[in-house]
Amino acid sequence: MNALAGRFVPRTVRAKAPGKVNVSLDVGPLRPDGYHSVASVYLAVSLYEEVAATSTETPGITVSLSPDSTLDLDDVDIPLDQNNLAYKAAAIMADVSEHATGVHLEITKRVPVAGGMGGGSADAAATLLACDALWNSGLSREELAHLAAELGADVPFSLLGGTAVGLGVGDELSPALAKAQTDWVLVTADYGLPTPDVYRTLDRLRTAEGIDVAEPTAVDPQILTALRSGDAEALSRVLVNDLQRASIELAPSLRDTLGIGEAHGAIAGIVSGSGPTVALLADDPVAAEGLAENLRRYGLTALAVHGPVPGARIMSDILL
Repeated sequence: MNALAGRFVPRTVRAKAPGKVNVSLDVGPLRPDGYHSVASVYLAVSLYEEVAATSTETPGITVSLSPDSTLDLDDVDIPLDQNNLAYKAAAIMADVSEHATGVHLEITKRVPVAGGMGGGSADAAATLLACDALWNSGLSREELAHLAAELGADVPFSLLGGTAVGLGVGDELSPALAKAQTDWVLVTADYGLPTPDVYRTLDRLRTAEGIDVAEPTAVDPQILTALRSGDAEALSRVLVNDLQRASIELAPSLRDTLGIGEAHGAIAGIVSGSGPTVALLADDPVAAEGLAENLRRYGLTALAVHGPVPGARIMSDILL
């Protein structure tokens, strides 16, 4: 709590964290624990969630959505209670912080909801960092990453950012030395695809076709080589997402989106993670902007982004 002449003085810490694209995603068979092992390359891209954490005299955690959000908040169903990942992140931080106060979290949504880009995970990562600063918890990035892993497989990566290889259920992260920029156009959808539904659909398709797959233990080294050099042409030849066929099964229009993108200059296209966001690879920033403009003429919501970008960062820290 901040005090001035015995009076409570609210403080706001604002943090941002990036969404991600799965440049590759190999999915293993259904495990006895109900999860799937994966081998994936994550790329943090320049589409950010923001969280403003403000201390309150009233104990507890409250959550609201900022009117500055670029998503149409009337069309998305985002819980504002203990089911929200940012709420859960604040609760975890409160448990480990000696000087925790009540806190209000205002989330600025830009990453599609249930879009396969880890928007909720970005909210959680930004909240961990903001509450750590707000309450002077003094946790290291490594300690925050351990807390992040309790919240879900994508949260540690949003905290880390950059490029990383994810194994296990995506939670075994290894930073990849791939800093060269690649340019993408993200085509977002006005609906979501719940990740569990996509995995179940993949299992059903594999069972129906009698397909047995092995547990993935590594990613294709050619993907990392292409990312290190920023060679979009080489990267286009090795993009893979085992979930893509399941996402298209649930949302057939994704096939059309991929086709339109490639017909208008994308080097390659892929469904990001569990979808329904489509990531289209472009030659350079100018090509990405041109592609996005062309796709908007089809009534699609298209955003030019680049990666890799850093993970969660503090934007401001002010007394009110």
